[in-house]
Amino acid sequence: MFKITSIWIILLLLTLFSFLVGWFKVTNNFFMFLLLVTTFCKGQLVIDYFMELSNVRLKYRLIPILWLVIVLSLIGLAYYLPVS
Repeated sequence: MFKITSIWIILLLLTLFSFLVGWFKVTNNFFMFLLLVTTFCKGQLVIDYFMELSNVRLKYRLIPILWLVIVLSLIGLAYYLPVS
């Protein structure tokens, strides 16, 4: 029970960090990369602990992990492409 609570607190802190970056309108490449990394970490925590996939075979874990990587990569690519 303590482990799930600590994971939930970590998720709250990462979400608070993302909110504060948006609140202060910090929009540069470093913070965009940092937001993508924190979003990946949050997704990985949800996949491992709340979906309880941390103890299954790797091939079953790779499906949501690859989905997360593809979506975050497309978001990052859309951010870095210039709008014409």
